[in-house]
Amino acid sequence: MDDERRFHEALRTLRVWDTEHTELPGFDPADVPEEPVALFHTWFTGAVASGAVEPHTLSLATVDAAGRPDVRTVMLHGVDTRGWHFASHAGSAKGRQLADRPEAALGFYWPTQGRQVRVRGPVTRGTRDDAYADLHARTPGALASALVGHQSEILSSLDALAGASAAAWDRALSEPEAHAESWTLYRVLPTEVEFFQGDEQRRHVRLRYRRTDGADRAADTWTRELLWP
Repeated sequence: MDDERRFHEALRTLRVWDTEHTELPGFDPADVPEEPVALFHTWFTGAVASGAVEPHTLSLATVDAAGRPDVRTVMLHGVDTRGWHFASHAGSAKGRQLADRPEAALGFYWPTQGRQVRVRGPVTRGTRDDAYADLHARTPGALASALVGHQSEILSSLDALAGASAAAWDRALSEPEAHAESWTLYRVLPTEVEFFQGDEQRRHVRLRYRRTDGADRAADTWTRELLWP
């Protein structure tokens, strides 16, 4: 019970956003680009400049074969007109779920600015060349981790992980051009992107971009609409 009491006491001491030391930025939804990628780029670089911790991490939500939601934290690998990019092993839990139901939701949270971004849409897989370029644009450690493989499989012991990791590091350093064949680049082509700007008085601004021409159209257009907080 002492742990539970300490938990609740700690929970009640927490506040949302450190407005005593940081002024939340303004956000005028009347002065935004016509499509969401440019605004995301602006908000992301602003989050980096504000000192946000790991602003390139995001929550990735998928659905399993039984319709149960699943979520985890992954790293953002890029954002452009082709979508929001992340990568994983095709045989991982998320890879299997996306193969069965290729849709996802992404969530970014940057508390230093009181900002969130939510992305929803269908998911496509890049080519093998896309996956290779993505993996080799990163660090030797990223390559070593990918070469270990077996993501989401049952692990017999930490010793087994240590041995596989050591072998993967040796290969990554001796064969920097090696490739993990199951490594896959995924892209979320959004049907919706929401930008949330927190306000100290709780008058939060929520702006949603909604794709109106569908993901398969060459020239997409977007409807912009405000949402109640």
